[in-house]
Amino acid sequence: MSLNPHDTTPAPGPVFFDRRELDPILRIYGRMVAQGEWRDYAMVGHKDFAEFAVFRRSGDAPLYRIEKRPALQTRQGQWAVIGEGGQILKRGRDLAQVLRVFDGRRFQVVE
Repeated sequence: MSLNPHDTTPAPGPVFFDRRELDPILRIYGRMVAQGEWRDYAMVGHKDFAEFAVFRRSGDAPLYRIEKRPALQTRQGQWAVIGEGGQILKRGRDLAQVLRVFDGRRFQVVE
């Protein structure tokens, strides 16, 4: 924290999603629930990133994680979709573009 009283930099805190960001994420989540592919989700705000994780069933490991890492905005982009094995499926600066990774995929639940 700065000792300068005129410093307007925000105090560090947990990163989280705002409403504009949650809307497209929840639309995709709702579509996938309606198709029977996803059944649960969790959101967590960490010190340097926010995470939206989707699950096949409660108690399973996440199938996908949508991460927001503001520190990477000027580099490879703050948004990423990460698969079950930890591989980055798509990364970028534009959330809508990154979420398109779900448009071209045919998801099937494997028992």
